[in-house]
Amino acid sequence: MAQRRQRWGSLQSVSCIGSYLPRRCGIATFTADLAEALGAAAPDVQTQAVAMNDRPEGYRYGPRVWFEINEQRPAEYRLAADFLNTANTDVVLLQHEFGIFGGEAGAHVLDFIDRLRMPVVATLHTVLRDPEPHYRRVAEGLFERCDKLVVMAERARDFLTGLYGVPESKVRLIHHGIPDVPFVDPNFYKDKFGVEGKKVILTFGLLGPSKGLENMIDALPAVVEKHPDVVYMILGATHPGVIAHAGEEYRHGLQRRAKELGVDKHIRWFNRFVELDELVEFLGCADVYVTPYENEAQITSGTLAYALGTGKATVSTPYWYAQEMLADDRGVLVPFKDRDAMSAAINGLFDEEVRRHAIRKNAYQYMRNMRWEQVAGQYLDLCSEVREQQSRAPRPVMSRGPARPLFTEMRELSEIKLDHLRVMTDGTGVLAHAACNVPDRVSGYTTDDNAAALRTVLLSNEHQDAVLGDELQQQASRYLAFLHHAFDPGTGRFRSQMGYDRNWHEGLGSEDTHGRALWALGATVARSLSGGHVTLATHLFHQALPACESFVHTHGIAYALIGIHAYLKRFSGDSHARRVREQLAQRLFDRFHKNGDPSWPWPNDEITYDAARLPHALLLAGRWMFNNAMIQQAITSLDWLHHKQEGEGGRFAPIGSQGWLKRSGEKARFNQLPDEAAATIDAALEAARVTGEERWLERAQRCIDWFLGDNDLGQMLYDPATGGCCDKLLPHGVDSNQSARATCAWLLSLLSMYDHAIATRQDAEGAQPAKQDLAPCITDAGKQPARPPAPAEPTAATDD
Repeated sequence: MAQRRQRWGSLQSVSCIGSYLPRRCGIATFTADLAEALGAAAPDVQTQAVAMNDRPEGYRYGPRVWFEINEQRPAEYRLAADFLNTANTDVVLLQHEFGIFGGEAGAHVLDFIDRLRMPVVATLHTVLRDPEPHYRRVAEGLFERCDKLVVMAERARDFLTGLYGVPESKVRLIHHGIPDVPFVDPNFYKDKFGVEGKKVILTFGLLGPSKGLENMIDALPAVVEKHPDVVYMILGATHPGVIAHAGEEYRHGLQRRAKELGVDKHIRWFNRFVELDELVEFLGCADVYVTPYENEAQITSGTLAYALGTGKATVSTPYWYAQEMLADDRGVLVPFKDRDAMSAAINGLFDEEVRRHAIRKNAYQYMRNMRWEQVAGQYLDLCSEVREQQSRAPRPVMSRGPARPLFTEMRELSEIKLDHLRVMTDGTGVLAHAACNVPDRVSGYTTDDNAAALRTVLLSNEHQDAVLGDELQQQASRYLAFLHHAFDPGTGRFRSQMGYDRNWHEGLGSEDTHGRALWALGATVARSLSGGHVTLATHLFHQALPACESFVHTHGIAYALIGIHAYLKRFSGDSHARRVREQLAQRLFDRFHKNGDPSWPWPNDEITYDAARLPHALLLAGRWMFNNAMIQQAITSLDWLHHKQEGEGGRFAPIGSQGWLKRSGEKARFNQLPDEAAATIDAALEAARVTGEERWLERAQRCIDWFLGDNDLGQMLYDPATGGCCDKLLPHGVDSNQSARATCAWLLSLLSMYDHAIATRQDAEGAQPAKQDLAPCITDAGKQPARPPAPAEPTAATDD
């Protein structure tokens, strides 16, 4: 299991699209067999199916089918795409046959693919050499939209590259899967069907005129004449499409023909659709397998693959797939509609037992690498490959409905919604995670999230009316109480994880947790209007500060430095805090200096979470300690980081958590986190204050725009309906869960931008700003917002 997990990396879920059992057609069998094989090969990869229905009532599907599409209703294709996007499916495996999709030439499937955000791999069950124009348009549209195309024959690959101009790199040959069955003597199974001592010919599959069974029946008299003990077994129900138009007339016509030729006693009809176990027994008892199809334009055949996989000596007409599979003495090809050649080939195999068994062995050995277990592994490898490719270069979502307007001017956003933060908060504190926008109690609480929530309401408190101010004070009390409870005086450290039952899950949190808690305490000391809150926060800050002196991890050091800076905004004469700041700043600066070089000016060998916090903390320390070397190092590193996080068109494209960025490595494109945008905004605004350069403000604005849809996928992470923020930007869209951390990241980002604008306006006018056109208002249902005066210390807003 561990090897499988390592082999397929972070692949979590795959959805197979196609017709599905118990619907009776070859694609349905293939889709079901593939889904089951994928599930068996990788039990830890969720494998589900979306079934195409050819009738309104659908079918009684098994548990693996989790969505159904009426093939003639375009709206259901859109719903299915939205369902898969919402379910965060990693890869879609589409089984393509023109006839199972609605619209002209099955064109509805194109709209379906356009709405999908994840990679799409299409298995082509039909590739037409000379298609009619409308079929060519659909085929070319499909080939363009899919990330990879799977074919089951070399000729199909040649058609795609030669006739359709598909790049070779886009086409993958994965053979039709077969069940893993032993190589047995046909006599072992014959008594089950009452044909012991007989020579058995078998054809199986859904019956229809294109199968050419009349040609085999025409050839049978010459076989019976030479081998009177022969029995021809015809296994399979009539194709539902044939029944719908002509009932059982095709089968009845074959039976009349057999009677006229005097061979009806030598034919056994099994008019049913059989399960795999019974099919294997039917195949097992056959001495010769026959596919007498009338049309060469068949690029794959599941029945032929299954027959060869069970080691059958096969006689077939030369349709494309048979030409390839029966080469090198793995079977016998005869011309189309040539009964004499058909009968001669079958008689030859019965007459030459040694040759027949050699052909059987050749076929069986050739097919061993096509067992479903191997085929599933190849599909999973391909799914992992396209998912990794999308993480580096996401597929465009061609149609997602009307685009939401992007936020480009601060004054366009009139409110800051704290609704979701309130929903996530209970009497204990803020819950860590959400299932979509519903609090997830199972996840419990974290000190890190309560620290972020505390900073959020402190900053928000400066943009509220009196009623909302009281509510925010109550929220601040809950978050501060959580930090108070999280602190362990015995260790001098903060604990991190608390269950919903209010029991702590560990005794000692990380340096990161401690640093974030200290940051929130420093912000409380600097900002709170409650004397009690300031007193408690100051007391906790003094208790927690000594532990920071032994910190070695750069992020914990950075968080602590930012917190100390906030604390010193109120108590600038605290000598102990100043000494710790100097000690930690020097330690962080030394890490930048010793580990970095001009091509990698970074304190670690990997850029990970909250990256901009490291130069931000160094910049704050350098600015207030009057250390130009620290300032220069911070600006250089922050500018270098900006270029690493710059996407197409100058948009913000943070380093993704799905691999991060290692020294001399490649940047992970996804999963992009809101924390990265928030950290970059604070760092950029501080750089703007230090340097006076407009470019830093532009960079901060791009981070705000990232939340609002100007990102690699054009997807909004901020949800204006709830006031929450989605957890991350995935390769195929946003993670719809709105956690406390992501929501606080959005709110703090926006508040920092507004506070900077207010401070800038105040500096320009030399007076208190009129906030009607700049400051946001915090709204609550049914309440009219008011706008208070500007904060007394405007520069403190963006320093924490």
